[in-house]
Amino acid sequence: MALSSLSVWLDATRPKTLLLAVAALLCGNSLAAAQGHFSPAVALLALLTALLLQILSNLANDYGDVRKGTDNRHRLGPQRGLQQGRISLTAMRAAIGVTLTLTTLSGIALLWLARPSLTVLLSFMALGVVSVLAALAYTLGAKPYGYRGLGDPAVLIFFGWVAVGGSYYLQSQQFQWAILLPATASGLLAVGVLNLNNLRDIDNDRASGKLTLAARLGPTTGRWYHLLLMVASLLGFTAYALLTARSAWGWLFLLAAPWLLAHAANVLAAQKAQSLAPMLALLAKIALMTNLLFAIGLLADR
Repeated sequence: MALSSLSVWLDATRPKTLLLAVAALLCGNSLAAAQGHFSPAVALLALLTALLLQILSNLANDYGDVRKGTDNRHRLGPQRGLQQGRISLTAMRAAIGVTLTLTTLSGIALLWLARPSLTVLLSFMALGVVSVLAALAYTLGAKPYGYRGLGDPAVLIFFGWVAVGGSYYLQSQQFQWAILLPATASGLLAVGVLNLNNLRDIDNDRASGKLTLAARLGPTTGRWYHLLLMVASLLGFTAYALLTARSAWGWLFLLAAPWLLAHAANVLAAQKAQSLAPMLALLAKIALMTNLLFAIGLLADR
């Protein structure tokens, strides 16, 4: 395979957004490790499974949007291989199939390694099926939920509650309701990345019949909603620290607050949709930094 072709396929996976999966798994595994439960092998397989699921979703998203005509010359976002014609629809279907297979194998290996009880095993298998279906159904099918404004809650569920809560459970073999606080906080940062993407493409999405939450809210309200996401994320981490922190280390995540709030202010001040484009990758990095600081604080606070 030529390097240029490899580059096209790598771009199709949207590598900059994969930081969100890393951030969520970092959060979940550190929560377990802070309580004395950690298996490096489980952590690595959980991360691999999460990354493959996100890649599956990204590939299926491109395929669905191109098939429906949403990814067209009027779209402000980067043109990827499928939209440019450098990747055929047939090749993309094959890539989706291969990624789906790898995701399934990785998930099975993860459950085998974690060895949960039969009831939990069946529950995680069902959750895996739902996760795959959600990854595919965002833009695929007759009624994709991404076209009906349901992408934001889906991202919160799968990048927050499932990724963080699931990785925590596989490490610790237990569940605590308080874990939903940082899980929600981490998930809201991922929702922020999706919201920026949808704010950038709001005009083209509306014209194409893709009624994302941003398209329904409008550019002004959508920007205030973005500020709410950033503040709510900080409040989620703060609430968990209030419940569990033993020292100042438990508040280390607050070092990320200036970046999150400055980012939200820049989104509010942005006059044109094009100016939001570079903020997507930046928010993904800030999300990773926030979760990393939270993880370091948890482990140092033991």
